[in-house]
Amino acid sequence: MNLPATRKARSEHLFKVITSPRFLTKQGLGNEVPFFIYPYDAKEGLSMDEDRRQLVARVGHARVTVLDLSLYDLSLGILEERGILEQVLNVESETDKIELRELFQSVLDPQANLIPKIGEAISSTPHDVIFLSGVGEVYPYIRSHNVLNNLQSTAKDKPTVLFFPGSYTHSLATGASLDLFGCLHDDKYYRAFNILNYEV
Repeated sequence: MNLPATRKARSEHLFKVITSPRFLTKQGLGNEVPFFIYPYDAKEGLSMDEDRRQLVARVGHARVTVLDLSLYDLSLGILEERGILEQVLNVESETDKIELRELFQSVLDPQANLIPKIGEAISSTPHDVIFLSGVGEVYPYIRSHNVLNNLQSTAKDKPTVLFFPGSYTHSLATGASLDLFGCLHDDKYYRAFNILNYEV
């Protein structure tokens, strides 16, 4: 299959996939979890935010409801709930980066804190599809493969699309690889499908 080359072509492909009955009913997945990666060039980050918002509205007109979640916004919400967001902002510039990373990785631990937040949103908001964005903004405190691994039991009923600023490649030699920003090897993750390869 030829992958859509331009931003506009990719956006059109994504719209067709997400509004298709085959996608919404999770056909052709071979009993795998309905997780999809939408890889894009990290340089398109700002325009991708706008494209995603437009896509949410556009598929809404096609009567498909998207639960649009940002890992960054969810993380800020958790820090605020813990009462440490202001404190972190005040001391961030003079705090050792390793110490800060350890704090964030503890407070924003996917299994203990982030996935339950996503679970709350899933159970309280009617939806047909879940969008997850903000991957680049939460790196290195939260790793996308870690979120997906922990999300499997929480988001198995509806398709989930992770907007990933980088590449998602498969090869017989190396398996599947999430490469953040096109250069940082995040980890091997085998259970998601590249949505640009999904045929309607």
